Parts: sequence; C-alpha cells; structure tokens
Amino acid sequence: MRLVLLGAPGAGKGTQAKKIVQRFKISHISTGNILRNEIKNDTELGRKADSFVKEGKLVPDELIIEIIKKELEGKRSSKGFLMDGFPRNLKQAKMFQDMLDLLGLKLDRVINIDVSKDEIIKRLTSRRICHSCNNIYSINSLKDMESAKCPDCGGDLIKRKDDEKEVIAERLNVYEKETKPLIDYYKGQNLLVDIDGTGNENQVTERVLKHL
Repeated sequence: MRLVLLGAPGAGKGTQAKKIVQRFKISHISTGNILRNEIKNDTELGRKADSFVKEGKLVPDELIIEIIKKELEGKRSSKGFLMDGFPRNLKQAKMFQDMLDLLGLKLDRVINIDVSKDEIIKRLTSRRICHSCNNIYSINSLKDMESAKCPDCGGDLIKRKDDEKEVIAERLNVYEKETKPLIDYYKGQNLLVDIDGTGNENQVTERVLKHL
C-alpha cells in the first residue's frame, strides 16, 4: 500500500497517518517530523529549515527531496508507505513521480482530508505539541493546562511558533496557492479520494478506511 495524504495545516493528517500506518503496517514518512527533529537537534538542515518554518513558508524542495529518496530506499518502506506532508506543491509532485518511476514504484491512493478554514484556525490555535515525543494534543481536552504534561511520556507541552494566528494565516495562504493544485493533479491521475475531515478522529478514520 503506497499512499499520499493531503490536506491543509490542521486538517488532521498526522492523526490519521498514525492510524493508517498501524492498520496496514506500512512506513510513515512525515517530512514535518523529520524537519522538526532536524530543527530540534540544531543540524545544518534544521537551521536552514527553521527560518522558513517561523515565517509559515514551505521549506525549499532541495532541502527535503534527498531525505524522501533515502526513506523510500530504506527497508522500512519495503511493505509500503504513507507520505505525510509531501508533496506540497506541483513541482514536488512531479519530482516525486520521477523518483517513484526511477524506483519502479506506483501510488495506490491519494487521500485528501477536507476541513473548513474556520475549523482549521480553531484547531491550530488550541493545539500543543510534546517537546519530547512530538505527539499533539488540544488544550480543549486538557483539564489543567498550566501544569499539563504529555499523557504519553510526561514531556513538556509547547505551542509551536507556526501555530500563532499570524503564521496560521500565512500557512493557509501558502496552502491555497501552492498545495491545492495537487488536488487537480491527482484527480487527473484517478488517484484522489476526498474525505470529510469534520467530526472526531475515529469517524474520519472510518471514512478513510472505506476507500483503502
């Protein structure tokens, strides 16, 4: 099973990605997590990426394309993969297709999670991420936010810089301009499946699994 997951920031891609990869035992390739780990570890790639992330801009293709190729060539992806956060624009999609052709691989489905702009802003301004394990939580689900720790590992919960209102607006503008054209691109290849991303995560998962 080889999948691509599309959707605006805050659409729930990360949550659904975890459920899908657990169900089908495939590799979860999240460019977002890869880049955040590079930033956290203060690597050369991380420092370059951080300047773009802070402004809500897409990280240049050249900084991530080799990482994706390395992941796909690894043994972890031999049973299939789910791409989460890549491709993010038409240029990347074509580069990705060229890479797949070179590796002799084909996509099975492209899942597009559709959520309204108002709902996305509400979700992103209320979410916090664990500094240690990168798990994401909503402050609406935590009783005591002042002393809240990650329910899984006990790490500190922080608000990402790209979840500030001003940056969210820029991220959504970038999505509309750069990423949304991918929907038409994959529709043209008869790969796209649109999924209603409203409701709780289990409801969205059920909708996704009906198409896989």
